[in-house]
Amino acid sequence: MARKVCTLALIVLLNALAGCGDPNMGMGQRIPEDPRPVTRSVPAGVGEADIVTELEASRQAYRTALEQLVVYYSRAGNNTKLQWANKELDAVRVMPKYHYIPEVIDKPINLKATTPIPAADDLYYDALDYAKKAGRIRGLKNRNLLRLALGKYNRLIREHETSDKIDDAAFNAGVINEEFKDYSIALVYFQRAYYWDPDTVNPARFRAARILDRNMHRYAEALELYQQAVATEGRRDQNRQWKDFAEKRIRGLQKLEEGES
Repeated sequence: MARKVCTLALIVLLNALAGCGDPNMGMGQRIPEDPRPVTRSVPAGVGEADIVTELEASRQAYRTALEQLVVYYSRAGNNTKLQWANKELDAVRVMPKYHYIPEVIDKPINLKATTPIPAADDLYYDALDYAKKAGRIRGLKNRNLLRLALGKYNRLIREHETSDKIDDAAFNAGVINEEFKDYSIALVYFQRAYYWDPDTVNPARFRAARILDRNMHRYAEALELYQQAVATEGRRDQNRQWKDFAEKRIRGLQKLEEGES
């Protein structure tokens, strides 16, 4: 009998504690999803860049409004609505968001990496720092830090297109995109790196050729680019391993071509 009484008392206590939380969870205040199909149309003359620009502005306006609500409800002492706003803001922070038009694609291939620009250098070294921190745990990369690094490289390319760091930024951005397995985007970054500085110290041609070879199976283009890489970047001692790898693949691709002819 005593055990039953204790059990009953414990149940009552747990129910009382559960009721001590906020009684207004806001479930009834959530905006419902309209089950009807959405009519999708694009006005005449509106292109991808226009839509993406509007999307990015809307994202920022949405987040800013939520942040303002958090401040407002915090000052007003409205804990219930503060909890709602914080919950929605947390969801906005973690939801996937994409750069639909990679920064580098809009930049012409005839830029020249020639001018020392301190502001560009600051962005570059900030990006390097993020990338370094992203790889501190061996075998495990912090992808959010890699994205922060990528954002810095993209900003450098966007804001300082004459900087002597744009080729390095493009190369490093290509490495990050390759890490994410975004191979077609990584290829564009590597190509921009050697377009913007034909004498780049980075193995940009080698890495571009490897993507064409391994990931896209565009073997004729890969063969030609491997040969260019050996003749240019391959002259640098630091790229010796890349040169050895490329020469081996050149022989393999030439045999492949001979077998097809």
